[in-house]
Amino acid sequence: MDTLTIEQLTAKRCIACEGGLPELTLTEVEAHLAAVPQWHLTHESERIRRDWWTTNFLAGIDFFLKVTELAQREGHHPDLHLESYCHVWVEIWTHAVGGLTENDFILAAKIDQLPIKVREES
Repeated sequence: MDTLTIEQLTAKRCIACEGGLPELTLTEVEAHLAAVPQWHLTHESERIRRDWWTTNFLAGIDFFLKVTELAQREGHHPDLHLESYCHVWVEIWTHAVGGLTENDFILAAKIDQLPIKVREES
């Protein structure tokens, strides 16, 4: 499988899934991760996750609102987490197949393009 670029992923749309999409193999997952390198595998390679530290609580909530609007348009819904008032993370997998599909990487690539106010590293 060829490594996909972020441009190729963001040009695609999520496909409605009620269990009909094929789960990606670990080799396919690793190829897709190359396009979204700030995401990492979790839950025994069945999910992908990315973390951010926002400037404040409202910046995290604002980001989540942008993610929810995107998720609704794509028809693919991630898990959103807020901890310690400014640590946010998003976890994605295709619930209907219990693992990762191309939809997850399409959504991750599009989330990466959303504006977010992050803390400067010290």
